[in-house]
Amino acid sequence: MRWLAPTTTCREVAMSPGPLRVDIEQRDRFRFDVVFDDERWSPVVVDEPEPLGTGAGPNAARLLAAAVGNCLAASLFLCMDKARVPVTDLRARVEGVIDRNEEGRFRIASLDVTIVPTLDGEEGGEGDSPRLARCIDIFEDFCIVTQSVRKGIEVDVKVEPVWGGREEETLVATS
Repeated sequence: MRWLAPTTTCREVAMSPGPLRVDIEQRDRFRFDVVFDDERWSPVVVDEPEPLGTGAGPNAARLLAAAVGNCLAASLFLCMDKARVPVTDLRARVEGVIDRNEEGRFRIASLDVTIVPTLDGEEGGEGDSPRLARCIDIFEDFCIVTQSVRKGIEVDVKVEPVWGGREEETLVATS
């Protein structure tokens, strides 16, 4: 297995297959610090809203929504940038629905993403419309996160309890 060096750039991560690592450490009840595999990035505080947590940070569902929205916005921007469509600003909003599944457990039922690029110049100016239309047709296909979520990501889970500093046999649950 190849691990990424702490100085690996975002472009290198985006442009090459390989592992990623996120470390999560509990601070208090439902409050966790999320530490990424690049020492230049500050940890993110994740917490559940009240009454479970204190709302000290976004919860996992909101981080997933942010990841999907960010990936889609970045993918569209990259396409427009390469196609020389003059973007002066780009915003995205993600709205989701959390609902219960057949077993009565909460799940993210849907995410709706609206991306609003602000383009320089006039509509249809100097061939921008065909290039923009092409980007709108293809950008979703290049979004790593959205396409992974849509297809379903294989998640293998291991639970490795430690009692009094003594590691026990690993309990494995596969999702």
